[in-house]
Amino acid sequence: MVTGSGVVACWTLVDGDCDLVADASGPTRLGLCLMLKFFEIEGRFPEFIEEFPQPAVEYIAGLVKVPAVELAKYDVAGAKRHRRQIREALGFRPSTGADEERLTAWMAAEVCPVELVEDRQREALLVQCRVERIEPPGQTRGEKVLVTARNRWERAFCTRTTGRLGAVGVARLLALVGEGDEDGTTLLASLKRDPGAVGLDSLPSEILKLTAVRQLGLLEGLFADCSEKTVAAWRARARARARAIKMYPSDFRDTAEDVRITLLAALCSSRQAEITDALVELLVALVHQINARAERRVEKKPTAELKKVRGKEGILFKLADAAIGKPDEVVRTALFPVTVRRRCRTWSRRRTRTRRSPRPRSAPPCAPPTARTAGRRYRPC
Repeated sequence: MVTGSGVVACWTLVDGDCDLVADASGPTRLGLCLMLKFFEIEGRFPEFIEEFPQPAVEYIAGLVKVPAVELAKYDVAGAKRHRRQIREALGFRPSTGADEERLTAWMAAEVCPVELVEDRQREALLVQCRVERIEPPGQTRGEKVLVTARNRWERAFCTRTTGRLGAVGVARLLALVGEGDEDGTTLLASLKRDPGAVGLDSLPSEILKLTAVRQLGLLEGLFADCSEKTVAAWRARARARARAIKMYPSDFRDTAEDVRITLLAALCSSRQAEITDALVELLVALVHQINARAERRVEKKPTAELKKVRGKEGILFKLADAAIGKPDEVVRTALFPVTVRRRCRTWSRRRTRTRRSPRPRSAPPCAPPTARTAGRRYRPC
C-alpha cells in the first residue's frame, strides 16, 4: 500500500513531466501522468488500470485538476502513442527478438542457478531491462523468456551432472529404478524417507545404508559449484511430486534420462552427507556418554567405601595427629609416602578450630541497685 509520504516522493510531477503532458487534457492527461510515473517506478507499463495505486490516482488527480473517477475512461492497453512518448522522454526503446534472446541467455547463466523463486527471477529481469534501457517484454513474452531460461538452465545442469558421473556412475544410478532390481528399489525407498533421529537401535541399518550409497561411487565435488538451494530443490523433486505422493521407480522412468539421473544424483548425494553427519554426531554423543559413565563409576567406588566407615572424619583427624606427633617412627615410612606433612597439619588445625568448647556464660549487666532493679541480679559497677 502506498502511504502519503510515498505518494508525494514517488508520484510528484516535475518540470519535464509537466512539459510532456502539457498537450493532454481530461482523462487522457490523468492517464498519461499515471503511466509516466508508473513506468519510472516499476520499469514497465501497467496491463490494467487496477495496477495504479488508489492513493496515487487521487494524488495525481488533484495535481492535474481532473476527477479520479475519469480514469475509467482511459484505455491503458491502447495507449501506444503515450508509451512511445514516455520511452522517448526517458531514453528507453522497445525490446526486440534479439533482446529477448540475450535476456534469456543471461537469465539461464546468471539468475536461474542462484535464484529459484519465480517472482524474484521476474524482478531480476525487470532490473536488467532497466539497466539496458529496454522496455520489458509484455506479460506473455516475458513469461516465455523466464520459462525458456529455466528450461535451458536445467538442461545445462543435467548435462554437466551426467558428464561428471561418467558411464559407470550413470549405470549405477539408473539401476536404482531399473525394472526387476529389488535391491536398488529398496535402497531408493529408504533414501526417500525423511531421516529420523539416529540412535543405537537404528545404527546398524544406517551404516548399511551409508555403505550402499558409497558403493554408487558419487564424486565428492559433484555439486561443489552449485548452491545448496539448487541441490535441495532437485532432491525435493526426487522425493515428491506436485500431487504430494512419493515417486515410484516407474515415475522416474517416465522422465527424460538426463533429468532422471540428476534427480537420483541429488537425492543420493544429499542423503549420503546427512547420514554421515548423523553417524558422526551419534559417535560423539556415545563417547561423551561413555566418559560420563566411567567418571561416575570411578567416583562412586571410593565414595561408597568412605560412606561405609563411621566417624571417618575423626579417623582422619587422629591420623593427622599421629603423623605430626610421631614423625620419626614407623608412621614416617608408612604414612608420608601416601600423603604430605603440610596436608596433615591442615587437617589437624581444622580439627582444632571445629572442636567444640564450652561457651562462656555472659556476665550480668552492670547497673546500680534501684527500685526498678530490686530482686534482679546485677554485677556491681
